[in-house]
Amino acid sequence: MPQIKRLKPQTAVNHSIVAYFTVLHAMALLALVPAFFSWSAVAVMLFLYWLTASIGICLGYHRYLTHRGFDLPQWLAYLTVFCGALACENGPIKWVGQHRMHHAGSDTEKDPHSARDSLWWAHMGWMVHTHPVFDNEKTIRNWTKDFCEDKFYQFLDAHFIKIQVALGLIFLAIGGIPWVIWGIFVRLVLVYHCTWLVNSAAHAFGYINVKLKDDLSTNCWWVGLLAWGEGWHNNHHAFPTSARHGLRPWEIDLTWFSICVLRALGLAKNIKVAHLTPVPEEGTNRVFFSGEIVKKAA
Repeated sequence: MPQIKRLKPQTAVNHSIVAYFTVLHAMALLALVPAFFSWSAVAVMLFLYWLTASIGICLGYHRYLTHRGFDLPQWLAYLTVFCGALACENGPIKWVGQHRMHHAGSDTEKDPHSARDSLWWAHMGWMVHTHPVFDNEKTIRNWTKDFCEDKFYQFLDAHFIKIQVALGLIFLAIGGIPWVIWGIFVRLVLVYHCTWLVNSAAHAFGYINVKLKDDLSTNCWWVGLLAWGEGWHNNHHAFPTSARHGLRPWEIDLTWFSICVLRALGLAKNIKVAHLTPVPEEGTNRVFFSGEIVKKAA
């Protein structure tokens, strides 16, 4: 009897997303034109790189909303997630839903951006295709039942592009074309690729602290620096709820520093942190780790 192969869900190229990324990168190249340069524009870009990537995506979307690594007052939760929407990487509901899928099936067919399909796919290719499961609204809502009914988060999902356009118009009024080129286009390209490196490079280069079955995540120091601490990805996959990703002394986690500031101000509470315990590998000089989550900063 002939074997029947299970058909994998077929993706389709999303031409509007391809066009969006093409225009975005082309506009960012205008930063090379001297007439579009100003130091104030560069300063705006760097500040928003930190605000939208570290505070918005890493702290707001990821460590708070996706994994609930700590508690925030509602007003501050909304503010940090709004900063995440300014990164223009989808609204919080879709971003969190797909990221939770990633953790549930990391580097398997259940992963929206499995690195086993190629580093290009993990980095960017998956976003220019529409998947019948991973991009399905009902599926995404099933993964975000804890907050998807929130009207503010629904607003951000529906209007994050319009919010970015409004920000661009504000920049145009204040600093002219240079602020738009650097503050919008250059900044978005930088934030995008640094975020995407967590999905690609941090599943291919670096070392591991914790052995994980069928999981390619690594601790990649240069992604850790570029992506505000997210590059300590093996640590994160081992302990997803840990608000601190850099768990060894040299693993610099800049987003964790911001969480510490919020804790000192009494704004971040019930902070979950992983504590590592060395586990020497029998017959070798190598040391891996196990760990546990504790509800206190460390």
